[in-house]
Amino acid sequence: MSRKIDADLCIIGAGSGGLSVAAGAAQLGRKVVLIEKGEMGGDCLNYGCVPSKALIAAAARAQEMRDAGGFGVKGVEPEIDFPAVMDHVHAVIADIAPHDSVERFESLGVTVIRAGGEFIGPRTVKAGDAEITAKRIVIATGSSPFVPPIPGLDGVSYFTNETIFENRARPDHLIVIGGGPIGVELAQAHRRLGARTTIVEADTLLNRDDPEAVEVVRTRLKIEGVDIREKSKALRVEKEGDLIRLVLDNGAAVVGSHLLVAVGRRANLSGLGLDKAGIELDGGKLRLDARLRTTNRRVYAIGDAAGGLQFTHVAGDHASTLVKNILFKAPAKRRDALAPRVTYCSPELASIGISESEAQKSGAAYTVARWPLADNDRARAERDTQGFVKATIGKGGRILGATVVGAGAGDLIAPWSLAIANNLGIRAFTNMIAAYPTRSEISKRAAGAYYTPTLFSARTRRLIGLLATFD
Repeated sequence: MSRKIDADLCIIGAGSGGLSVAAGAAQLGRKVVLIEKGEMGGDCLNYGCVPSKALIAAAARAQEMRDAGGFGVKGVEPEIDFPAVMDHVHAVIADIAPHDSVERFESLGVTVIRAGGEFIGPRTVKAGDAEITAKRIVIATGSSPFVPPIPGLDGVSYFTNETIFENRARPDHLIVIGGGPIGVELAQAHRRLGARTTIVEADTLLNRDDPEAVEVVRTRLKIEGVDIREKSKALRVEKEGDLIRLVLDNGAAVVGSHLLVAVGRRANLSGLGLDKAGIELDGGKLRLDARLRTTNRRVYAIGDAAGGLQFTHVAGDHASTLVKNILFKAPAKRRDALAPRVTYCSPELASIGISESEAQKSGAAYTVARWPLADNDRARAERDTQGFVKATIGKGGRILGATVVGAGAGDLIAPWSLAIANNLGIRAFTNMIAAYPTRSEISKRAAGAYYTPTLFSARTRRLIGLLATFD
């Protein structure tokens, strides 16, 4: 016999978005049921943001040892204990896990059910031996790696981002199919940890980002020895003894010891019984309105399941939108356009809003304001001057978008995100005082460069000359 549970809110999926909604609703006194068949914390904690950044941090320490010579410190090739690196990765996961644990959420009053969830009606979900009827239901099932139908791929062992962090033997040569953020981050990290790495990309590296910024990343990857094969489609996979041979459509081939498939992710929507709840799909994605409601107005979707940008911070903002909509009855809308995008390679690449190339295609009037890290004293002191900030400015000084490439770009994009979210113009950056010497000065300098043509124009000089007559 199934046990019956009545709830205010039922959430399918305990990733970052689902956990945020559950915590907020429970602390506001609502009866919440949280369903999760896999790991608490979802992709971000277990297979994505946390382990990848921990691996990248270890790889950065190794690279710093190689690059120390410019500071008068003898550079050395580090000895890499790869199993110990993976111990570090999993220790970081374990350190964060209690925050996402069953115990914590049960202490908040959430009923946690460790099973798969499936709709059996418009307002009812079955999970394990329970049938949950809720006033509102949230689909927060996340996404999974997409594995392309490459002939021969099913005949070899390969990693995805969900399995590579369980690998404790350093690859001799890691072939990465996919030159997006995941592929670039993991290829560079493994290269810095002593593996040979090759990136195979059917299009161009990081092709959704500003090409000028990508070139800075591409140059660094090549300097570090990452082999990059762009405009090269994987044709088939073959075994070559104990090795893996990836044949490309241009007739070339890459032979390596290990293979990582990193060509994107797809929302986890199968097996949910969506038709039984009256939930429609559009092109394989959930049909949602601006408030993240499905075609069943009592069912919402957030995070990767909602389509669009696949970032933890987007899932978190979706959660905030749902709390406003469901609990505070405020008609809040999704705000994906305000989310920054960051690739945590070295140098980091971050952006928000409309890029220069997108502005060109739109035909709208715009100006580009920029400043190079090569002219920043902190970057000079640390001998890390790769990169720049570039902002796209519209009429009246309105900030349309910004791109930062360089050390700490993920942090340096924050004030641009703040400005865009609050409709601040470029003048806001000239008004601020940036600490010296910090990389944050480049944003103020870029804003200053925007005003330079006007400030030092002939008209301004005439005005200064007129004012001088009153001395």
